[in-house]
Amino acid sequence: MRLRDVELGDVSAYVRMRCDPVMMAELGGPLPREGIEGKVARDVQAVAAGDAWIKMIVLGEAAPEVVAGSVALWSHDEDDGEPITEIGWMVLPEFQGRGLGKRAVRTLLELARHDGRWGLVHAFPATTNSPSNGICRSLGFSFAGERDVTFAGRVLRSNHWVINPATDLT
Repeated sequence: MRLRDVELGDVSAYVRMRCDPVMMAELGGPLPREGIEGKVARDVQAVAAGDAWIKMIVLGEAAPEVVAGSVALWSHDEDDGEPITEIGWMVLPEFQGRGLGKRAVRTLLELARHDGRWGLVHAFPATTNSPSNGICRSLGFSFAGERDVTFAGRVLRSNHWVINPATDLT
């Protein structure tokens, strides 16, 4: 497994991840297909500007064209205006259960540790998303409680996890 930056050619992977009812079950249901090209273009631009790390999970050199999912790290302002760094990930169903999500999250957190600019990293998996909550638990995130978060205009009940990649990554 390796990570590479998102590219304009990743539209079909985004469609598979964001417009599929199974993939989006924990995130309020599938997103509409229209607008995905724009989302990919905005993500490519954010990466180019250094505002976010949006990585595609690929199976490796043997199959560099096969995208298994994505992992991203970005900063944004909370509702109260406080800045926060967030991490999120998705792994396509046929690649789930192989540890790819955990390896991708660990790899991105290791990069964040070495980069030094991201500070505390927050994750907000749905309260019912056992695999993602398990990734947080196993990598050394601390549980900060439950809270409502907004994703794609939808309010979701989530577990709030926090990690300092410089000191807490296990």
